Formats: sequence, structure tokens, C-alpha cells
Amino acid sequence: MSKSDIAPRARTFRPQSLLAAVTLTVVGLVLLAFGATTPQLVPPAKAAIALLGLGMSLGGAARLGRRWAGPGFDVIFWLGAGWLLLLGLAILFTPWLPLAEDRDVASTVLEPVFATPTFTGSHPLGTNGFGLDLLARSLYGARSSLLISLSAVAIGTVTGGVIGMVAGYFRKAVDRAVGIATDSLLAVPPLVLLIALATVLQPHLSNVAFALALLTIPGMVRLSRATTMAYANREFVVAARAMGATRSRILLRELLPNVLLPVLSLAVVMISVLVVAEASLSFLGLGIQPPEPTWGNMIAEGEGRVFEEHPHIVLVPGAFLFLTVFAFNIVGEKARGRWDSRSVKL
Repeated sequence: MSKSDIAPRARTFRPQSLLAAVTLTVVGLVLLAFGATTPQLVPPAKAAIALLGLGMSLGGAARLGRRWAGPGFDVIFWLGAGWLLLLGLAILFTPWLPLAEDRDVASTVLEPVFATPTFTGSHPLGTNGFGLDLLARSLYGARSSLLISLSAVAIGTVTGGVIGMVAGYFRKAVDRAVGIATDSLLAVPPLVLLIALATVLQPHLSNVAFALALLTIPGMVRLSRATTMAYANREFVVAARAMGATRSRILLRELLPNVLLPVLSLAVVMISVLVVAEASLSFLGLGIQPPEPTWGNMIAEGEGRVFEEHPHIVLVPGAFLFLTVFAFNIVGEKARGRWDSRSVKL
């Protein structure tokens, strides 16, 4: 049998497989919604039904995606990217959304306290012990957490990238000095370093971002230094040097475009690390202070018996934190995988 006879069969439209994928997705979404909202079952049963529905809906969505985009479709990646896009839009338009009060306890005297999520009404994700809306606090907390994390990653990426490129290109004494400074930062446990800085600096957004930026600089220095050293002796760099190009021109025009992609790929992954680090500081009371909401201090509100009696106080911000960190990890790993494959081709 020739290839021309096989190809049309591979492209044959099979409506039964499409119907099965759509049915699996719809049934999974129904089970997920039922498990998350029904008050008639005990929590373990609700969680089991919700997880079953989640698995079925992911399986159906993966089948639909492969029919639409081919066998390389990654449903987890697209869900992660979709969550980040949705969260970004929600954060951007939060001031204009019809949300309940998120921080002024004086205006929530008549609001129910520890209201459970109902997905309907004025408090779809419930309220905390002061009657403050958890959905509004989660979105405003996302603004604080992501602003700190993105600022810290930007500072660490620029600073570490420049230092690493200079060390990798000039080598010798510059490289040794940078190596000693980088190893010194890596020798200090990250949590100890953050606690020490948090006790000295005031818990403002800029100070917390600066403290977290110190965690990203050593990794960025090492990556940009190694990448610069790998490209410093390539043909296009040697040719530019032979044509009389200055060192600054070689660094900016020849090396920077090749260093930028792997550094940015690592930066996306580092965002998730710093989101967790910022939440940890806020949970310990060393980060942004209440009533300004962050995911960390929202989780801290559920300490002790509060979590036993009202678990949604912790689960709502915890779900936002988990989904965001998971999405950044997935997107970052996908970007690093594409960079690695590109490096192999080169």
C-alpha cells in the first residue's frame, strides 16, 4: 500500500470520536460543578466527584485540542496560560468590577461572617471573620503578590543578566569577583536572608520586592554567564571582534539576543518561586500587613480552629496561590523546553 493511500485515511473525519470528546468534556464539567457546589454530600465525597469531573473534562479537552491543533497540543499548558490571562484581566479591571468590600471592616458590620461559598449572591467565595469578601480580597491580593513578584524578577533579571554577561565575557579577575559574590549569596539560606531583610526593612511593596530580588540575582548571574561563555567564541562574535567592533557593541548586538531568551525563560519560572516566597513572608507576618490583602496573610487568617470550622478561609486564597504558581511553572517549563530544542538545533 502506498503513502498516498494511507494519507487520506489519516485525515478522515470521524464524527463519533468528536462526539465522544465533547460528551466527556461536558460530563466532566457537570460533575466538577456538582461536586464543588452541592451541599448534600460530605466533603470527601464532594472532593472525589469534583476530582473525577476534573479528570474527565481535562481528558475530553485534550482530545478536542488534538483534533484541532494536532498531536502536539498540550491542554495543561493552554489551561495554565488561560488562567494567567484570566487572572491578569481580572486584576487589571478589579477596581471596576462589582465586588463587595475587601478591607474596610467598618462597612461590613451587617455582612455575614464566615459565610461559605455559594457561587451566587454578593459573596460567591464567602467571607472571612470580619465579613470581608474573599473574592475581592483574593483579586486585590493577587495584585499585591504579582506586583511584588514581577518587580523582583525584573530587578533580578536585569541586574543578574548584566553582571553575568560582563563576567562571562571579560573572565579573569572580573569573573572571579562575581563568582565569590554569587557564592556568598547562595551560601545564605533563602528563608534566613528574607527574614533578616524583612526585620530590618519596612514592610512596603518596594522593600519586599527588593528583598525578593536578591534571591533571583545569583541564578540569573550563573545562567547569563554560562550562556555568554558558550557564545563568546562563536563565529559571529569572532567576526565582529575582527571587524573592530567595540566590547559594548559585541555585548549588546551579538551576545544579548542569545542570552535574553534563556534568561527570560528562567524569569518566568522564578515568578512562581517568588510568589510562594512573598506568601510565606506575609504568612509569617513579615510581609505586607493587614488589612492590605495578600494571599499569604489571607491564609494566615485561617490558623488554628478557624480552619477546622471554616476551611474556605484558607482554601480560597490557597487555590488562587496554587493555580497561579502551577500556571507559571507550566508556562516557564514550556518556554525552557523550546529554548533547549532551539539550542540543540544551533
